[in-house]
Amino acid sequence: YFYIYTLQVKNELPSTFQAYRYQQHRWSCGPANLFRKMVVEIIRNKKVSTWKKIHVIYSFFFVRKIVAHIVTFFFYCIVFPATVLVPQVQIPKWASVYIPFTITILNSVGTPRSLHLLVFWILFENVMSLHRAKATIIGLFGARRVNEWIVTEKLGDVRKSKPVKKAFYTSMSFNLFRRFYSLEVATGVYLSFCGCYDFIYGNNHYYIYLFLQAAAFLIVGFGYVGTFVP
Repeated sequence: YFYIYTLQVKNELPSTFQAYRYQQHRWSCGPANLFRKMVVEIIRNKKVSTWKKIHVIYSFFFVRKIVAHIVTFFFYCIVFPATVLVPQVQIPKWASVYIPFTITILNSVGTPRSLHLLVFWILFENVMSLHRAKATIIGLFGARRVNEWIVTEKLGDVRKSKPVKKAFYTSMSFNLFRRFYSLEVATGVYLSFCGCYDFIYGNNHYYIYLFLQAAAFLIVGFGYVGTFVP
């Protein structure tokens, strides 16, 4: 196999941020739901070696499809900001800075031409970790949206489709409501509060990260990411 990072191919992106959210929900909820249904059968299967069972259950499903999504959101967007409110709790630098920085650099080595977008990518991925963590929990517990399957509308489909006249009569309040994501806004407010508290009372300068991440959550929460199709 040869890894060619300069290869260019034609591709279609999700038409809107809402379509991207549906896509990420399906990609995160599906593996978690499959893990819930198949883990017992994988363990009982006598035709598969023990090493392969461990690899599939632990490495592929548990770490990559479950832990990666849940830990990213709950640690960096809930637990880590909460530590500024409780000075007695100290997170080691290797856990809060060094390991995440190393993992991020290793993930971005393959695309050196996009290094200038690294900070924006980290902030956006942390925002999307909220949606992925929620979808993963839905898949693990078989909640109501576990079998939801919405085909991702691509940008080319939107451009080819003819505009509907009724769309011009859609009320402005309804459009604003569709662009509003309450969970992202609530998380952004929480991070802003933690950032303000650390700025006033803290001495670790965590507020730099907290304010940047809060801004990312609020920008996404109020619908200022991507295009909007009425």
